[in-house]
Amino acid sequence: MQISQDNVVLIDYRLTNDAGEEIDSSEGHGPLAYLHGHNNIVPGLEQALEGRSIGDTFKVSIEPALGYGERNPALTQTLPSSMFGGVEQIAVGMQFHAQTDHGIEVVTVTAVENDEITIDGNHPLAGQTLHFDVTVREIRTATTEELEHG
Repeated sequence: MQISQDNVVLIDYRLTNDAGEEIDSSEGHGPLAYLHGHNNIVPGLEQALEGRSIGDTFKVSIEPALGYGERNPALTQTLPSSMFGGVEQIAVGMQFHAQTDHGIEVVTVTAVENDEITIDGNHPLAGQTLHFDVTVREIRTATTEELEHG
């Protein structure tokens, strides 16, 4: 069986950045399962998996446009600390859920200066080329329930 639309696929993977530093891996967590063709993984990796078979091992580099997108400077803003009512200590790296025009988004604190907090709504991997080492472990047809849930 080859990977195609509506297959449940299990993969082992290792994700690194341009410097070769590991960002994420399935090692120790078991294979990643996803429903192929339903935008559950970055588009470039899904495209690279199309047509692969169980046991296939490959490396692929995904440019930002087919990964987490380019960095968007408009998603970074500085706010008064009063906007974070109820939070005693705000530190760089903290993440918050924010209501935006596109629904609830996760934002990360990137700077704290006096009473001003800078937040960034970009995905932490936006603007980066993603380097994957992948092994296809399992492929099967999705159940009706899996297809309903996407």
